[in-house]
Amino acid sequence: MPVIHFSDPAPDPAEDRPALSRAVGTPPRRLTFERYASGDGGISMGDWECEPGAWRIAFHDGRHEFFQVMSGRLRIVDAAGNGREFGPGDAGIIPAGFIGTFEVLERVRKRYAMIDRP
Repeated sequence: MPVIHFSDPAPDPAEDRPALSRAVGTPPRRLTFERYASGDGGISMGDWECEPGAWRIAFHDGRHEFFQVMSGRLRIVDAAGNGREFGPGDAGIIPAGFIGTFEVLERVRKRYAMIDRP
């Protein structure tokens, strides 16, 4: 497998929306440009875009995400109501077991690395 350079053309995106049961308001359109996925499904890396909107998230005990915002703004609020905002250049980690709300305040593009362990 060749080394991946993020300046290479992005693959075609997968498009989705949060499930209605998780959406807070109208489910926003999301695009995932997965640039790498391990054969066992334990690691996924790429770019992700989303229009403004919000939805509830619940990471299982084996899921961790590192991300860096390339453009736009987002806010992540935990179950206790504590929120953190991220803008261009900011990076963060959503830890395993996290429960809360993911809010896209301005159309956002982020680079992500998702680790899933059973």
